[in-house]
Amino acid sequence: MVNERVMEKLAILADAAKYDVSCSSSGSKRENKDKGLGDAKGYGICHAYTEDGRCVSLLKILLTNHCIFDCAYCVSRKSNDVKRAAFTVQEVVDLTIGFYRRNYIEGLFLSSGIFDNPDYTMERLVRIAKKLRLEENFNGYIHLKAIPGASEELMKQAGIYADRLSVNVEMPTEQSLKLLAPDKNHIDVIKPMEYLKNEIVGHKEEKKLNYKAPTFAPAGQSTQMVIGATKESDLEILGMADYFYEKMNMKRVYYSGYVPISYDSRLPAIGTPVPIIRENRLYQADWLVRFYGFKVNEIVGHNQPNLDLDIDPKLGWALRNLNQFPVDVNTADLELIKRIPGIGYLSAKKIVAARQYKKLLPDDLKKLGIAYTRAKFFLAFATPFQLQRDLTSIQIKDQILNLQNSKYKNDFSNQLALF
Repeated sequence: MVNERVMEKLAILADAAKYDVSCSSSGSKRENKDKGLGDAKGYGICHAYTEDGRCVSLLKILLTNHCIFDCAYCVSRKSNDVKRAAFTVQEVVDLTIGFYRRNYIEGLFLSSGIFDNPDYTMERLVRIAKKLRLEENFNGYIHLKAIPGASEELMKQAGIYADRLSVNVEMPTEQSLKLLAPDKNHIDVIKPMEYLKNEIVGHKEEKKLNYKAPTFAPAGQSTQMVIGATKESDLEILGMADYFYEKMNMKRVYYSGYVPISYDSRLPAIGTPVPIIRENRLYQADWLVRFYGFKVNEIVGHNQPNLDLDIDPKLGWALRNLNQFPVDVNTADLELIKRIPGIGYLSAKKIVAARQYKKLLPDDLKKLGIAYTRAKFFLAFATPFQLQRDLTSIQIKDQILNLQNSKYKNDFSNQLALF
């Protein structure tokens, strides 16, 4: 059983960890009643997703929320009046193994405030992963935060014992980082990223020559940017993300909408959090760059530096480029089909495979699962829908927004009908 003091620490340090969006919180707080089986207090249990779509439950905590830095956007900053706590190395190991044996979790997501100095903090994170692997024979997923400023030797050990490492860039630009975190700079973040990239590539090459060679951070590295705390445009944010994907072989860039936690003259006013839709649009744009072949300057540019919050970025691109439509899915190449609003990455591949056997018509596309009510404005068929080509981009946008609003209303009505 977990003692009361450790549970108190868990409540504090799991809550402080929720601002790191590298994995998503379950949000459940169901308590055990009448001596039932299990509970879900939300103490650090979160869900992450693997590349093959599996949902993995992780214990998501900080080692400590004590910190020597005073980053204005961070709940754990040294000037913030919050309750402080710190786990011992053994407490984190015991919690992880205990929760794993109870089938609460499949892995560990461990970050930390910086106490004393980067090496002192990183050494403890590494020691936890090492004890789990070597002493407890734990083979579950481990994600460690790599602390900027820590030695390369500690980074190397972290990569040997962890599945994924992440160095948070925090702010999209150096100027904003200096404003809100004057003790930090981007060079201290970029340097460990480059080291991790080179080690990951080097170990992969070594593995090809010697299958017994140790793996190094097999799930790669990721980073996170806080958005909305400063005035960077989506163009600047996505440009920085693109740099990380291209130059650092980053697996994921996460976007964390700033949440006002206390007053600071450098930050947006209390009560004005970043709209969740902005996070959503950034992730959609990020997905287009990573999987759909879009360039950042096709999605946003100097004439339009921010994403349209009303519509998704693929639809926004299509409306600005109506000269490329309508598209005949029976003859167009895969890359162009992927750019049609309403057709996803996998659906585009299904279309290319299916058209080898027959000429595809609207009903065929519906069976393949595409969002036809949206896609029809951009498709070429010998049907009345061909007339949609004569609509302006504003008219198409209005019609699609009306369709979306009708769908939301119908979904809401259907939900009410269940009660």
